[in-house]
Amino acid sequence: MEFNIEKVNNYTLIQVLEEKLDTHIAPALKSELVLISGKGEKNVIMDLSNCKYCDSSGLSAILVANRLSKNANGIFVLTGLNDAVERLITISQLDTVLNITSTVQEAGKLIETEQKSI
Repeated sequence: MEFNIEKVNNYTLIQVLEEKLDTHIAPALKSELVLISGKGEKNVIMDLSNCKYCDSSGLSAILVANRLSKNANGIFVLTGLNDAVERLITISQLDTVLNITSTVQEAGKLIETEQKSI
């Protein structure tokens, strides 16, 4: 299994279970994201705690999740980044575009706070 998807309170949690978010996993992840969005889910937390590597197709899947959430007036939060993945996101300057937290709990609190201000 490549990822685990779970509906929690006011968001959907996607845990990437593979060590690499690359061309082998990204297309399936994008498909799942479109299905989740199609069900009306707008707040998504993507947990990359198990992920040690991410390539451009992985970044593309992350950006798809962010765009789908934004288009639905929701919030996308990326969490659990290891050093290599965090460095890639920083180099790509996506850290200025994405909501990033250290833990799923922090991400849940961020969504809760943001939802109150809408």
